[in-house]
Amino acid sequence: MKTVLLMDPIAAEGVSILKEKFQVVESPDSSPATVRQLAREADGIIIRSKLPDDIFDAAPRVKAVAIHGTGTDLVPLEAASRRGVMVSNLPGVNAQSVAEYCVLALLMLARNIVSITSALRTQPWDEARKGGLIADELADMTVGIVGVGEIGRRVAKICRDGFGMAVLGHQRRMNSLPSFIRGTSLEELLRQSDFVILACPLTADTKHLINETTLALMKPSAFLVNVGRGAVIKEVDLVQALAARKIRGAMLDVYEHYRLEPGHPLLKLDNVILTPHVGGGTRAARGRASVAAAAEMLRMLSGERPLNLVNPEVLQREKTA
Repeated sequence: MKTVLLMDPIAAEGVSILKEKFQVVESPDSSPATVRQLAREADGIIIRSKLPDDIFDAAPRVKAVAIHGTGTDLVPLEAASRRGVMVSNLPGVNAQSVAEYCVLALLMLARNIVSITSALRTQPWDEARKGGLIADELADMTVGIVGVGEIGRRVAKICRDGFGMAVLGHQRRMNSLPSFIRGTSLEELLRQSDFVILACPLTADTKHLINETTLALMKPSAFLVNVGRGAVIKEVDLVQALAARKIRGAMLDVYEHYRLEPGHPLLKLDNVILTPHVGGGTRAARGRASVAAAAEMLRMLSGERPLNLVNPEVLQREKTA
């Protein structure tokens, strides 16, 4: 019987599907050392966290990786293709949950919620209430979305129709933007937006797209939200901008090196809200993704092409091998 390693917990319905065909091993954590050890005897891995870059050296039996989401940067794809490992992902499976996270970020940042709730636990009532003096309404403010895919479209509709916000958008194919989003250059978007939401994939063009130069274009009163990929932001430059109050604040769900280690400079700032890559992690989204990832793993370990093959070149390599 083949073995599937669950690098991260998935919903019970997905586990049930897998157990009908495979032995299932659930990792107690997603640390690189643990994953390397448990993957040695695995034929497939389902992931929501980043695989070690050397995973296929440590786990030569692996022939399939199913991403429990969209993040293809979580897998060393070149090595996967070279080793004949099929990799699948689930485009759009958690788009609604991530879109709702973005709206949560806008509300929390605009209303200064973290500062107020923290002050209420440690300071007198009237002192805590002072945190509301800088709270803002979202109505008539401008949100700029970088990467207007399924997540960006949903965020744009909520912001426009729910709050009456103006919506700007920027992406590589500007002619495919929805009609209710005003397309702009990145520079104009950064200058005009009260909130900048990063929902773009990580590519050679988007790596460190937000850096010292582009951060300097933002309003001092603006907020930055990242639900795309961590390395879209040059983190050291963001830390400096936040520390110097060059922008008002940020909310981040993804990071340049995936994990925030203890003592990371971002953890020392009082104007950034940090979450550990949970934007798409609602029960509804996890249920959908778990069933879909399990189905993709069944296909791949049966020798079939998955519905969403990330590295189609692996099939060509097999043909020429």
